[in-house]
Amino acid sequence: MGRDNDILLIQGKEIKRNAALLKRCLGCFLPYKLRIITAVCAMSAAGLCDAGTAWLVKPALDEIFINKNSSALLLIPPAFLGITALKASLKLLQNYLMQYTGLRVLEQLRGEIYRKIISLPLRFYEETSTGVLMSRIMNDVSSICASMPALVTAVRQLITMTGLLFVIFYQDAALALRAVLFLPLAFLPFFYFGRRMRKLSRRGQAQTGDISAVLHEILSGIRVVKSFGMEQRERTRFDRENKRLLRTSLKSSLAGDLSSSTMELVGGIGIGVIIWIGAVQVVDGTATPGTFFSFVAALIMLYQPVKQLSESNLAVQGALAGAERVFGLLDDAGLTIEKNGELTAEGEFRELSFDKVSFAYPDGTQALRDITFTLRAGERLALVGPSGAGKSTLAALVPRFYAPQTGSILFNGRPLEDYDTPSLRSRIAVVSQDAFLFNMSVRENILYSLPDAGEETCRAAAEAAYADEFIVNLPQGYDTVTGERGVKLSGGQKQRITIARAIAKNAPLLILDEATSALDSRSERVVQQALDNLMRGRTSMVIAHRLSTILCADRILVLDGGRITGQGSHAELLLSCPLYAKLYEMQFKSGGENSEVAALPGASGLRSAHS
Repeated sequence: MGRDNDILLIQGKEIKRNAALLKRCLGCFLPYKLRIITAVCAMSAAGLCDAGTAWLVKPALDEIFINKNSSALLLIPPAFLGITALKASLKLLQNYLMQYTGLRVLEQLRGEIYRKIISLPLRFYEETSTGVLMSRIMNDVSSICASMPALVTAVRQLITMTGLLFVIFYQDAALALRAVLFLPLAFLPFFYFGRRMRKLSRRGQAQTGDISAVLHEILSGIRVVKSFGMEQRERTRFDRENKRLLRTSLKSSLAGDLSSSTMELVGGIGIGVIIWIGAVQVVDGTATPGTFFSFVAALIMLYQPVKQLSESNLAVQGALAGAERVFGLLDDAGLTIEKNGELTAEGEFRELSFDKVSFAYPDGTQALRDITFTLRAGERLALVGPSGAGKSTLAALVPRFYAPQTGSILFNGRPLEDYDTPSLRSRIAVVSQDAFLFNMSVRENILYSLPDAGEETCRAAAEAAYADEFIVNLPQGYDTVTGERGVKLSGGQKQRITIARAIAKNAPLLILDEATSALDSRSERVVQQALDNLMRGRTSMVIAHRLSTILCADRILVLDGGRITGQGSHAELLLSCPLYAKLYEMQFKSGGENSEVAALPGASGLRSAHS
């Protein structure tokens, strides 16, 4: 008994959840209620046309074929033609209105979920696959938009059923009661297969997201795949996901077909029994052939809307499965968009202060501990330390990609959270070692933050970044499309374009996150010159292992294990910070920095101080 109560409780919760999801789906269509009402009226009238067609069978047989009434020829065939033309016109109007409404809702929902996703903190993207997000926007939203047309179609079938039931009861009430006894049997597949389709739709949409994620990852990393000769492995990986989706799709298709076939079988049995009973009545003379055929026509037409109701139910179940994923993302209280303050960041940059800042990642990894320092206007600050020391994490806190758990970060004396995030980020330019370019022209990439800027701004930024010299030699010059992630350009060329993009932005605070670490020596020298132009007159926070950048810094912070273990000038740290001296010694002895250090002013004195 307790188990039965638990089952009923679970089913009750599922019904409530389905009702809530369906209400959310229908709420998306409310702005277009006048079109939907018009479509419902049109399809209701079209449904009644079916009943009118069935009713006309009786006078057609009795008056024309049996009674040989010639005047009926002038009325009944045109009536058939008029009803058919009216039905076709109404269905055309209904289909157009529902297609229009569905496409508008599709546009609205995709825009809504895209706006939510793009407003989420960076941490969300590190924990969620890009392919899954793409599937939410494209596939799951499309399934939701099928809910309203399916429901409106269901309304039409119910109206058609009502009209046809009226006809069969009008023609022969006793026989109609026997026929209606088969209807509950016809609805059994409606409920059983509906639940099955909901489960399969949910699984299929999840697997579509998985296969999108695999496909995006493979295509994004195609150079790595080919360089390691792993094409066969990735084929196997993709085929595995593809076959999982195939199996689910086949099960879903089979469930839909079984639902339809079962309903046709039940309907066929019912119609066969009723035809036999009706035929006996005609033979006995208790019913006319016209009455019998009108009744049978209405009965045959009655099972068609029952079947289509089942198909509409399957579509609604698929929509509910998609709604769970879409509205789950939109309504998830844990997925809060980036917080915005009310203060606009403007005017001159004065200082950036960290006050006992600590930060840990969601998995518990402590990245920063009690970080305290101040970066003043015009200063060039370098962050150094071994891998995993927290340098990049520290830099990522400045534009509020992450928020610290404890402590505060002040921008011109005000906490970062007080500022409007877009205005704050407009005051900060970031150049990282991952030189990301969009798949658009060189000009559009350089002027990404200034789409309305002119050619003069673009050329000036490119020249300052030493990029103009190679851009003008590209096939279409500044109009050359760089390819996905800048694949058509070399590493040094991509980096110089990203520097030009930062120069064009003209932000007072600059963050360089190992911007030259992935380049060869020749490219690095050119890029370093471009960086020098970029840093001129700006406040800079530089994360780099290259001594040429470190030696030119006004101040250096040494990080280890998320803590600041030393700070000062290069010469001061060589004497006071063993970790810095060790890092310097390792690079100096490797010979990779020897020629660069020798070329720097005062390099010989620095060596003497160290020795």
